[in-house]
Amino acid sequence: MAEQPLSTAKVKHTGRVRFLVLGLVFINIIINYMDRTNLSVAATQMAGDLQFTPLQMGLVFSAFGWIYAALQIPGGFVIDRFGSRIVYGVGLFIWSLITALHAIANSFGGLVGLRLGVGAFEAPVMPSNNRVISSWFPENERASAIGIYSSAQFVGLACMTPLLFHVQELYGWRGLFLITGIVGMVWAVVWYCLYREPLEHKSVSQAELDHIRQGGAILESRQEAAKRKFAWSDLALMFSSRKLIGIYFGQFTISATFWFFLTWFPTYLVQYRHMDFIKSGYIASIPYLAAFFGVLLAGFVSDRLIKRGVSASFARKAPVILGMSLTLFILGANYTDNPTFIILFMSIAFFGNGLATITWVFVTALAPRHLIGLAGGVFNFTGALSSIVVPIAIGALIDGHNFAPALMFIAILAGLGICSYLFVVGRIDLDAPQETKPQGSRVAR
Repeated sequence: MAEQPLSTAKVKHTGRVRFLVLGLVFINIIINYMDRTNLSVAATQMAGDLQFTPLQMGLVFSAFGWIYAALQIPGGFVIDRFGSRIVYGVGLFIWSLITALHAIANSFGGLVGLRLGVGAFEAPVMPSNNRVISSWFPENERASAIGIYSSAQFVGLACMTPLLFHVQELYGWRGLFLITGIVGMVWAVVWYCLYREPLEHKSVSQAELDHIRQGGAILESRQEAAKRKFAWSDLALMFSSRKLIGIYFGQFTISATFWFFLTWFPTYLVQYRHMDFIKSGYIASIPYLAAFFGVLLAGFVSDRLIKRGVSASFARKAPVILGMSLTLFILGANYTDNPTFIILFMSIAFFGNGLATITWVFVTALAPRHLIGLAGGVFNFTGALSSIVVPIAIGALIDGHNFAPALMFIAILAGLGICSYLFVVGRIDLDAPQETKPQGSRVAR
């Protein structure tokens, strides 16, 4: 059956509750990335106050990723077991509390410890997002939904970065962490009060339930999920497919670009390109907006191509490969001192990163349906490894005023990601939703 992107006529017929849920996830991600990017905004002033070297700052940036990556797989199982409402709500509240505690950090060790805490409780975020969308949206709307919620990380960065620069200018880097932490704690309560699974939501109509069920969405009650027990064979299943391994590595390379922009980019503009602090906050938002449009375009164009009869494999993979190819434009910044061209090259690169961000659609397509949370955990684990490697590698590669080796490093990883999708992942059969597979069954190769 031909897939269709989100349509107004169909929405009126089947109901709108799933789009309200998508709105909640959208705001969750804005909060999530506000609590990740506040450190990059604070970095220059914080490093001066606490007398950190570039390598120490790289270690502080990466500390989040150490525990975040380690808990991805356990976090995926916890989501499958307890559901997104509890896991997301509790995690959001606690990581926001820890963010607020950054205001009292006075040492390298203390700050690293706090970043570890934030990483631990943010660990289930992306698998939980994927679980929510897989539960509420049929396959023929899923790329658009993923594009919309993924765009929140970029629109959040674009809109919040200038605001965070102003907050720090008014209240200092300690006030910045305190204010962003309080905002997150308030929103955690809102999420817990409003979110429900499809079968437990009082406002969802039978027509909407039928629509998402017939389209391959995962519908189960909390009682059904609670019966699930962990089995090591489930984890082994996540590594039994060459295609899954290919998208895991591809996610590492895509996330590498993202983590450069999330951590070192403001420092690159202020310290290595000598831009004004407040002005750099607005300039930094331009590549973030480019990525926002990239991820929206990827989702909607991908669904549109499928509607027109293009193979699902091509329609889903084309934005990813094109996006990583555009990421190579980041090298252009090494060959100019003109601020306009620097931002242009960075914007093209991050636009490409946005195009490539719809990769979560492959998790739902390739993994057993009863293990979507676990598969999402493994997938995001490999992506999160870049949050460890990239900040430290950049801190080690930059030499005095020379940032060029760091940008070359990002470009090389993007090139390897292209090769992974072309030669390891290859063609993917996405024309039919995956059925639930019993333990011991093999995922598609």
